[in-house]
Amino acid sequence: MQNKIQILQDKITQAQAGGGAERIAKQHKNGKLSARERIILLLDEGSFEEIGMFVTHRSRDFGMEKQQFLGDGVVTGYGTVNGRLVYVYSQDFTVFGGSLSETHAEKICKIMDLAMKNGAPIIGLNDSGGARIQEGVQSLGGYADIFYRNTMASGVVPQISAIMGPCAGGAVYSPAITDFILMVENTSYMYVTGPNVVKTVTHEVVTHDELGGANTHAAKSGVTHFACANEITCIQNIKQLLSYMPQNCEEDAPIYAYQSTKDELRPELATIMPENPNQPYNMHQVIAGIIDTDSFLEVHRDFAENIVVGFARLGGRSIGIVANQPAYLAGVLDIKASQKGARFVRFCDAFNIPLLVLVDVPGFLPGTDQEWHGIITNGAKLLYAFCEATVPKVTLITRKAYGGAYDVMNSKHIGADMNYAWHTAEIAVMGAKGAAEIIFKREIDAANDKAAMLQEKTDEYTEAFANPYQAAARGFVDEVILPEHTRQKLLKAFAMLQNKVARLPQKKHGNIPL
Repeated sequence: MQNKIQILQDKITQAQAGGGAERIAKQHKNGKLSARERIILLLDEGSFEEIGMFVTHRSRDFGMEKQQFLGDGVVTGYGTVNGRLVYVYSQDFTVFGGSLSETHAEKICKIMDLAMKNGAPIIGLNDSGGARIQEGVQSLGGYADIFYRNTMASGVVPQISAIMGPCAGGAVYSPAITDFILMVENTSYMYVTGPNVVKTVTHEVVTHDELGGANTHAAKSGVTHFACANEITCIQNIKQLLSYMPQNCEEDAPIYAYQSTKDELRPELATIMPENPNQPYNMHQVIAGIIDTDSFLEVHRDFAENIVVGFARLGGRSIGIVANQPAYLAGVLDIKASQKGARFVRFCDAFNIPLLVLVDVPGFLPGTDQEWHGIITNGAKLLYAFCEATVPKVTLITRKAYGGAYDVMNSKHIGADMNYAWHTAEIAVMGAKGAAEIIFKREIDAANDKAAMLQEKTDEYTEAFANPYQAAARGFVDEVILPEHTRQKLLKAFAMLQNKVARLPQKKHGNIPL
């Protein structure tokens, strides 16, 4: 009996050693943690239960039968983060470069199936050289099995992918289907084809980091939602992100303790709006004045900066915020902003997170570049996402809400539950000057002093339409408020809407303009 116990203990020690001390040391030298160290940092102390520790590959080609590592390059199992169940897999680069084999994929699929059955988030810590080429189609089939489960789990349980090292070729598509991607600066990269292939085909010379590094994907492509300075920061971000989410689509996000005060006035909000309606201000100041202190977690911070999205708490409850940013491109909607906003809205709606929309938008960005690259279809994505969302939706217009962008930014007409406007709001088909040039063209052309006439007609249009009262008279705005009253109004509105029930028409699924 003692001999059998020793065999078991030896196997556990062997599995926990991964690719060996030398390879783990090399991982550390490259600024990376081991697969198990990452899990220890992520999960509550002592909560990890491993599944499939003794799994080995089945390949017999190219001498692979002589190279066996227990666990086969991925650590899988379950545990808790802040007391809440999660399922996790962590690829081990010290074993066959973290490459994905048939059995490696089976281990990942097993915990994904468990996550779906038990309604808990899936967290993937990716650090892999890609498909294990010695296995050929079995490896490719393993990837497809994972992709299928990613798709089936989408909108059912939250899925988070952290890219901790290389992620290339077919490996990129699993993270791409998940809800959020985090990358580590200088040590992780993602791309479909690497620098050597790019050089051969297009003659471009580019580094791994330039092609698919964390900052590239955070700012240029928008593939990653968070670019993190190191792996510890990355794992802390995962924990913070989870705190705003429910376990699954049938539950609500956790409610945090909040000590309500009778006075929820925020006088600082009254000083943010500039006197000149064309002068920018920072929407982050408005967000900070509304939400619970220091509760904002911005998503996609470096991508499409003309729109701000992220999670926050209001009275201890999770909300998703979508806000135009007048400090960048005047807050105009363009292709990237529309994609960014639509993706975030759909996540919040899938997981019962109410939406707060802050509007200061002069319209859609004009130009051939936007039109030729599909601003129509991409703008429609944001429109579609808001129309389809059934969670509580509250809109606040702080200043400009012009043209089609007024409609798209969660207007009353597309299903907003409550719509507020500050007294500084301007709701109209277009800006006053442009409108005056069209409406009063004859009078302006006939005037001796055209500039003076244009200014006169601009002022006339401003007085008549560049305000929130026409919309309020029609019921498109429920209440015009002073900025300092915003937080207390929103607290009451979301409390009133917390039991909202809304259902979409019976159908298989809609056809979002992709």
